[in-house]
Amino acid sequence: MTLLADDLRMAFDRVAFARSVEVEPDDWQADLLRSGLDRILLNCCRQSGKSTTAALIALHRALYHPGSLVLILAPAERQAKETFGKVAQAYRKLGHSVAPDSYRKLGMRLANGSRIEALPGSEKTIRGFSGVDLLVLDEASRVDDGLYFAVRPMLAVSGGALIMLSTPAGRRGVFFEEWTGGAGWERYEVPAEECPRISEAFLEEERRSLPRRIFDQEYRCVFVETEDAIFSFEDVVGALDPGVTPLFGAPAEPEEKTG
Repeated sequence: MTLLADDLRMAFDRVAFARSVEVEPDDWQADLLRSGLDRILLNCCRQSGKSTTAALIALHRALYHPGSLVLILAPAERQAKETFGKVAQAYRKLGHSVAPDSYRKLGMRLANGSRIEALPGSEKTIRGFSGVDLLVLDEASRVDDGLYFAVRPMLAVSGGALIMLSTPAGRRGVFFEEWTGGAGWERYEVPAEECPRISEAFLEEERRSLPRRIFDQEYRCVFVETEDAIFSFEDVVGALDPGVTPLFGAPAEPEEKTG
């Protein structure tokens, strides 16, 4: 009876689920785990725990919603494998075995009919999927825009959820556009100063060692100009004709949750 009660509690509370696999969430992670929204942007510093949290949400969806299809996309196979590894690790901590070829195939099928697939992000690798219940787009600032436009229709029939997570990578691309001007998103911004696992001494060392723009991008969640930019973002916005509607709408200040 206790096991059943614990399972029910984990089914309805993803924070309890995280703790069951030995992850103690930070405050922002707990807010995210308890969010009921299905469009989420995570602009988080390196080592903040964004991939771990997304992996837990992916596994929870597959476990407690039988027959679900969960896709994890990343710009490169190495990144997809890293996030899938976090899913598999949590699954093992729950007492389940992971098939030996799962890491090679970057996918697993659960006994309840759910599937979790991790793929390097290209239109060719994802075109065959449909009816996706949860789509996790990791390192979203570095994916090709065409991939983003190709994956969104996968959610049309299923009404699936979409989570995009990344550190910034310049003031361009779909992640930047959605963060600054996209509608309907719940936003989380987590700079390194708000991550308890990153010490002040380490940040000070990085601040002294790295170029300012790199430090701001990797640790402070700032969308800085790319090195090869000929015109600044402000120059481009200032040159826009107010009579022409931009593809993503006019840039706006994002409303975000902070850790």
